[in-house]
Order: sequence, then structure tokens, then C-alpha cells
Amino acid sequence: MSGRAPFKNGITHTILERDRMALNTTTISQILKSTGYTTGIFGKWHLGDADAYQPQHRGFDEVFIHGAGGIGQEYAGTQGDAPGTSYFDPIIKHNNRFEQTTGYCTDVFFQQALGWIKGHKESLDHPFFAFIPTNAPHSPYHVPPQYAELYRGKCSDQSAAFFGMITNIDENVGRLMDKLDEWGLADNTLLIFMTDNGSAAGTYNFNMKGKKGSPHEGGSRVPLFMRLPGKIKPGVDVDRLARRFGLFPTLAAIAAADIPDDVKLDGRSLVPLIDNPAVAWPDRELFFHVGRWNKKGAPGRWGTGNTDPDVAKYTGFAVRNQRWRLVGKELYDIQADPGETNDLAQEQPQVAAQLLKAFDAWWAEVRPLMINEDAPLEVGKPFREQFEKQQQASGIPAWT
Repeated sequence: MSGRAPFKNGITHTILERDRMALNTTTISQILKSTGYTTGIFGKWHLGDADAYQPQHRGFDEVFIHGAGGIGQEYAGTQGDAPGTSYFDPIIKHNNRFEQTTGYCTDVFFQQALGWIKGHKESLDHPFFAFIPTNAPHSPYHVPPQYAELYRGKCSDQSAAFFGMITNIDENVGRLMDKLDEWGLADNTLLIFMTDNGSAAGTYNFNMKGKKGSPHEGGSRVPLFMRLPGKIKPGVDVDRLARRFGLFPTLAAIAAADIPDDVKLDGRSLVPLIDNPAVAWPDRELFFHVGRWNKKGAPGRWGTGNTDPDVAKYTGFAVRNQRWRLVGKELYDIQADPGETNDLAQEQPQVAAQLLKAFDAWWAEVRPLMINEDAPLEVGKPFREQFEKQQQASGIPAWT
């Protein structure tokens, strides 16, 4: 959304009010709107459940979302979903009103997005930006039985459900591609598919070390596919180091949208690589930190242990350039050893020291921007409260 590292937007965790994107952040949806795009989000927001942080105030015209970080989740602070919701027939906040939907969550998100896209397909004056961040395949692993049955007996029941959720996503992406073709939109619509972190099931992570929540390659390296017929040649692999916050300047460039001078980005536009995968691509250091240190005063397991970000500075961090990955005190040659099996820190101390120095400078830059660390947790639950008010106003008893 921001073209910047999460820590620079105040985001150091996925819960405890530390998931809230700073209100002074300019989003890519706002930039696209400024050049005539209409914008829609369908699925997971997870950048703040309080009203001021919601996507209708962050550049989205059409909003169709669940609450919290996952359907039905609830944590201390404002984070929480509509009561009674689930992966099946989820209760969705649609343009600031709750609706009872019918169907499996991923199907519901894509169906709504397709209907919205179809409504804009003939409007050349108002091109569209559709953002479809699915809840799946997040735990708990709930999926229609026919998808899990495809894998039953070949792995654990949990893995079968996990793979089934992915298969369901694949079907929906295929349906989206078919509709873009059918509606004559494929040739002038950039379609992007990517995931948000390494696999939650570490066994299935392409032999990379670590998984979701790890500072190793397996925690952060994800697929990024782009389709734009006539512009992007199919089947071309790009092996240059890129980062998700490069999508902000990429989309702005493709949409011919101006980025204001006061919007400072970490991202680098990927357009040169799209045009020519062999283009000169200057190396740089990129920084990772799992964050998620505890919060003072938080209930349960979140209220013990270290609560000082500076104490957590060297816990769960990594620095990456095209060749090397420094993870704590370990150093790996990713090009020669993508599985991170051979620690070269003792053999390449100068490389390790250079990357650590770069990390120290980055931490000094981002530390003052961690503005959510002391956010109070003794606050209401906006999704629950709004849902109950809507139920009372309509004469239907609020769910419990």
C-alpha cells in the first residue's frame, strides 16, 4: 500500500494495535485515484480496524472486507471481526454496512470483485484497480470438502485442507483470467499474483530454510507473477532481487500517475525489468525483521517477556542483497546456496560486517517511526459495535 517498509508505517506486528498503517501514509490507491482510476478492495485489509484506518479513508471507492487479521479473529485493542462470522457464509463489511454472504470466503471475494470489474469494463474514462487479498490459506484450515479430498491420504488431513485452500484460490484466479479474456480486458489489464509471506507449512517451501515468521529466505521469498499480453512476454523468469514495496512505483508508472515529491518511497519501479529482464539493475541492501516483540500491558502471552523494540533489534533480522543474506550472525551465499545450508560468516567477515552496518543505519532510520508501540489496548471493538448497532436498527437481535 505504501511503497515503504512496514516499520516506517508504524507496523511492527499483526496484532495489538501495531498492525495499523500510519494515518499520514499515502497509499497507492490514493495515487491511482488521483489519475482517474476507480479502486476496490475485496478480502483482507489488516491495516487497522478503527474507522480512521479503514480502506474507505485510504483511497478505496469500493470496500468489501472482513475484519481483523483473519476471518473471525479477535485480539486486544480494536482488532476484531463481526460476531458470528466464519469461512463459510462470512459476514462482510461492504461499503460500511455489514452483509451476510453465501458461500466459501475465497469464492465470495472473487465473485464480488468480478461483479465490480464487470461493471467498469466498458468505462475507458475510469480504469480500475482491483485488490483481492484473500484470507486463505491462513489457519484455521477450513475448506469445502471436495478440495481437501483431492489430497486426502497423500498427506496429513491438515495439509490436505491447506492444499485444498490453495487449489480453490487457483480456480478463482483462473476464473478471473477467463473473465478478463471474455470481457476484452486482458490486453490492457495488468494481472498480478503474489503471496504475502513464506509458506505457513514449512515442509512445503521449495527447500528454502524457514517458513512464515522466519528471518530466513523461506520466511520472505515469495512468487510474483505478472500478466499483460503484448507487453509482458509469457514464460520469462526474472532473477533480480525485488521487494514487494516496489509495486507502488511500478503501478504508478504503468498508470502514468504522478507521485508527489513529499511521498518518500523505499520501492524501486519494476518497469525496467518488465521491459527487459537483462537490464542493468544496481545492487542494494534490503532489510527484514520479524518484529512481533511483546507489548507492555497486553493480556495473556503477549504481556510477558521483552517489550522494548531496541532489545529486540538483533532478534529475528536479516539483510539481503543479490548474492548474500545475513541472518543474525549467520551469512549465506544465496546464489550458490539458496537453501542456506552453509554459514560463511567466519570465512567472509567483511561481508557480514558490511551488511550489519547497513542494518544498524536502517534501524536508526525506522526506530522513530514505530508510532504504535504505546497505543492503548483498552478500547472498543469497532466491527462488533457497528454490527450490533446495525442489527438493533434493523430490528434483528444482535448476534452473540
